[in-house]
Amino acid sequence: MFTHNINIMKNVYTIILMFALTSLIGQREYIGAGEIEGVTVNTSHDFNEAKGINTINGAGLDADRMEAARFLYQAGFGASMSSINSLAIHKNFDLWIDQQFDLSPTYVLPKLTEINEETFRSHIERGESPDDYFGPWMMHFSYAWWDNLYKSPDQLRYKVAHALSQILVISFNSDLNNHGEAMAAYYDLLLKRSFDNYKTLLLDITMNPSMGYYLSHLNNPKTNESKNQHPDENYAREIMQLFTIGLYELNLDGTRKLDESGNPIPTYDNGDIKELAKVFTGLMGGDLSYKIKNEYPNARIEFGADLYAIDRTVPMQMFESQHEKGSKTIVGDFVIPNGQSGLEDIRMAVDHLFNHPNVAPFVSKQLIQRMVKSNPTPQYVERVAKVFEDNGRGVRGDMKSVIKAILLDQEARSCEFLLDPHQGQLREPVLRHTHVMFALPTDSPTGNYWKDPLSLYESTKQSPQTSPTVFNFYKPDYQPIGAIYDQNLVAPEFQIFDSETAIGYVNQVLEWSFYEYLMYSWEPNDNVVDIIFNDLEEMSSDGEALINHLDVLFTYGQMSPATRGVIRRAIDQLPPTQYAKERAQLALYLTLISPDYTIIK
Repeated sequence: MFTHNINIMKNVYTIILMFALTSLIGQREYIGAGEIEGVTVNTSHDFNEAKGINTINGAGLDADRMEAARFLYQAGFGASMSSINSLAIHKNFDLWIDQQFDLSPTYVLPKLTEINEETFRSHIERGESPDDYFGPWMMHFSYAWWDNLYKSPDQLRYKVAHALSQILVISFNSDLNNHGEAMAAYYDLLLKRSFDNYKTLLLDITMNPSMGYYLSHLNNPKTNESKNQHPDENYAREIMQLFTIGLYELNLDGTRKLDESGNPIPTYDNGDIKELAKVFTGLMGGDLSYKIKNEYPNARIEFGADLYAIDRTVPMQMFESQHEKGSKTIVGDFVIPNGQSGLEDIRMAVDHLFNHPNVAPFVSKQLIQRMVKSNPTPQYVERVAKVFEDNGRGVRGDMKSVIKAILLDQEARSCEFLLDPHQGQLREPVLRHTHVMFALPTDSPTGNYWKDPLSLYESTKQSPQTSPTVFNFYKPDYQPIGAIYDQNLVAPEFQIFDSETAIGYVNQVLEWSFYEYLMYSWEPNDNVVDIIFNDLEEMSSDGEALINHLDVLFTYGQMSPATRGVIRRAIDQLPPTQYAKERAQLALYLTLISPDYTIIK
């Protein structure tokens, strides 16, 4: 960046004397680490923080900032330069995590209620009929999620909840689309239990009416042979396959156990599903909806009341007369005894699944994939799984300990793994969007950070809580054909990366960079959130300073010489004095569409 001339005649004896003295006292000092007494640095020019003296005093070393930026993305959704600098000063990631653990949750449901009331007022003020207003629905959930995310300090909790929402999946791609408050209550459950115990989380989602509706154990009746009626098996299957034990028996490091013929060993069979389905019978709504109680004050909730009639924000309750009585023999030949209540059956079944040896590696690996990398080594999985099994105080499933184990592990923190070609992850579209939102200054005329979920989903096939199926946007073991498949690696996010979404993402970046708007909401008054380019524009006269700034913010020191060259050549075609802003916009655009950014290591 600069042409550096150290005045040798003036300083050479000072440098020699410095090394001589430090050798005598047993200390090691070197240029570039802050020892600048008596050293003068002459440069062609200085610009902002890019000063020649910083090559000697240690201030020019960006390693701590780059590592802090990378950590804040793994543990959150991206970070501004001020947040990065603040963490880089002490680089105490353990303390940062503890501080996040101490923050109270910022729940989505209260924000959604507030937004629904505001959009209703706006609807009436425009002279439209109250009967034509619809809400709260998925649009209002999206507004609440993005607004809370941007304004709330509890970034780690939201990151863990986002990861859990892709394991314990429910989706607006169902009739839940019309019930924003139901989805908000479910997401709040994930937020509440993100730092709790995985067993408690499993029990809570089992009793949640949105999950009950989505996987059809809400109003799930007992067997009635005369009507050819049998318990619905959907939730019984998915709580095993997707939420706890998976399809095949696992070693603690996440690799599959094999039988004597070298074949994987199934964890359960169809008989286990049928028996477990009996456990999840008899659950009904916990209360009637406010609307029903208001219109029919004497109404009482009954088994069979549908999603529209029940309070979708409170847990389900057991209706004993529709619960399947008798003993049930579930996976592992575990017997749930006769004579228990329905809730006792459920608690015993969930406890048994939670204690299955597969759960620790199965859940740990997926959390690593959502927060750090697609292909953790078996050793990494095993280290985290051991913490899942026992947090050091005899507690199994302690989420705080598991989160720390994931984020502070050597594979998450060591530079060694940055050079491993097998390591890395395609950034999921939602996290690319949030990253820009946090990294760059923005402006909202209304103060609202509301985002229409449809534009992002239509462009990239991802938006919070809009998975096409219970199997999430992408499967954890998805292997795109080619080099990744040939090396027996996985790349889950590539399942939604195709010619359509590749172009869709580039078009999104085009809007962020050149049209300057990051978020858009239909209500109220077509609110737009703009990116403020003042800081980038100010430094754009020095191309290297601009590129280095973007490298810290977005690629954590991993921007390749080839990508730097592309950006440099592109912006150099624009005279700095005439096109300062355009240089900044072009540099941002080329950074965000580069493979150095879209693949995080």
